Amino acid sequence: MYSKKVLEHFTRPHNQGVIKNPSGVGMVGNPTCGDMMKIYIKVKKDVKKREVISDIKFETLGCASAIATSSMITDLAKNKTLEEASKITRNDVAEALEGLPPIKMHCSNLAADSLREAIKDYQKKKKQ
Repeated sequence: MYSKKVLEHFTRPHNQGVIKNPSGVGMVGNPTCGDMMKIYIKVKKDVKKREVISDIKFETLGCASAIATSSMITDLAKNKTLEEASKITRNDVAEALEGLPPIKMHCSNLAADSLREAIKDYQKKKKQ
């Protein structure tokens, strides 16, 4: 039912944890299934003065797909500019995991939404 990639990211998640003093935090959930995701980002400027996600971590309460998609979104977004990271879609996450069961595709939405919320939080803080 689950791809080898999903099982790998579920059993050995990448970038799990908390960033102290994050640049931005995004939290989303699905009340129907109970999944909750929180993404922490640290943003720094690179040599070209672009804002880049230099560190990213997650905390997720949920099923195997929720944990795997959280892990994968952090891999996909790390070291990307904010613009590049904000364009990561649910399909990008699912493809990187070599597919998700159709009933679990909502998890990839949560992961992408949580990342976008973290970016929005950073941008909001920056304006203040």
